Amino acid sequence: MSEPHRGAAAQPASTLVDDLVEGRQRFHSLPADMTAADKADTRRQALSRLTGAELDHLARYSLDDEQASSRNCECFIGVAQVPVGVVGPLPLHGDHVEGSVYVPLATTEGALVASTNRGCSAIRAAGGAEVYAEDVGMTRAPVFRTNGVAQTRRFLAWVRDNTPRLAEVAEATSSYLKLMEIRPHTFGTSVFLRFRFQTGDAMGMNMVTIACDRLVREIIEPETGVPCVALSGNYCVDKKPAEINFHEGRGKRIHAEVVLEGPVLQRTLKTTARALVEAQYRKNLLGSIASGSMGYNAQMANALAAFFIATGQDPAHVAESAVGITLIEPRGPEAVVASVDLPDVPLGAIGGGTQLATQREALQLLGVAPDPARPGAAALRLAEILGGVVLAAEISLMAAFTSRDLARAHERLGRGRRRPASGG
Repeated sequence: MSEPHRGAAAQPASTLVDDLVEGRQRFHSLPADMTAADKADTRRQALSRLTGAELDHLARYSLDDEQASSRNCECFIGVAQVPVGVVGPLPLHGDHVEGSVYVPLATTEGALVASTNRGCSAIRAAGGAEVYAEDVGMTRAPVFRTNGVAQTRRFLAWVRDNTPRLAEVAEATSSYLKLMEIRPHTFGTSVFLRFRFQTGDAMGMNMVTIACDRLVREIIEPETGVPCVALSGNYCVDKKPAEINFHEGRGKRIHAEVVLEGPVLQRTLKTTARALVEAQYRKNLLGSIASGSMGYNAQMANALAAFFIATGQDPAHVAESAVGITLIEPRGPEAVVASVDLPDVPLGAIGGGTQLATQREALQLLGVAPDPARPGAAALRLAEILGGVVLAAEISLMAAFTSRDLARAHERLGRGRRRPASGG
């Protein structure tokens, strides 16, 4: 195992640091023959002089800085460390996962891992959760400008007639790409074309963007004379909560459910079926309606963010992924069926942050290993596991509301043990 990186082995020339400090050199345009480590060290020294900040801990890391600085993060200066905890064993029954898994979660919020672990205990006592993930496709929707309704109608007819050729050209940009549909929408002279693709084990946002850019530049604009105003017209919809994604899905659509009998509710979650059902109705349903929320859940963003950071997903996609529903429905007098539905979860098992060293280890821990013979299966396994984790976090928090344990748990775990006061 390699030792954690401790900064550059050789000090950069002081004149280069001076140039950064005095504005003669830009942080993004350091000499190409410098190593990533030397560039990062040079930037840190300049920033320390400019701001007075001590940046020693940013320099401590074990990732491949050449890869990270060229593929993941420009103007690289180091690494922000986030604590990683583990929850489980979490027994899941799905098409791509069968058995118990241990799940890493990266978070700075005290009590999140402990609470999710309690949810895992409840699911374990119930015999496991049923999970299912569906690949509904990654979308990109460029917006075009016509000169009026007649041209709009001709343009839409052209798109309809040429869809097979557009699919052929788009799919030539990646062996994993498959066009599922092109959905148009018009407002006045604006025409949105919502392309939906399957992207194998990749989350696929860059993949579909490259494909759409090629279609626009090489075929659509030249052959129709209709200009593209923006490659993304916000009808995709990426990294924003949106009704269209809520109804039609984006990335992966995930469902997870578990039946919690009376003894499990009482012993593990310290609650009752009646209390949980009422809390769900008044909090997740009525409270969300009253606030105009697009997410009918307790805290999906919490588990999503921790899972995304640990496994190398794009954390910004939490904004759309958290638009989901948590349901707690009565099953007889003493039991409940608890479930979560997440219709819009972009995630992948290859590409992006999944290539970083610690994130690769997290995926190995989950048994997520892409297989060229089964494209897409690894990402679906990852999605099914995520569904189980979100379910565990939701049922634990909802139970904490009914047992009045929420504030006490944060007092005990979020603030930690108080240090004794100094002095007499």
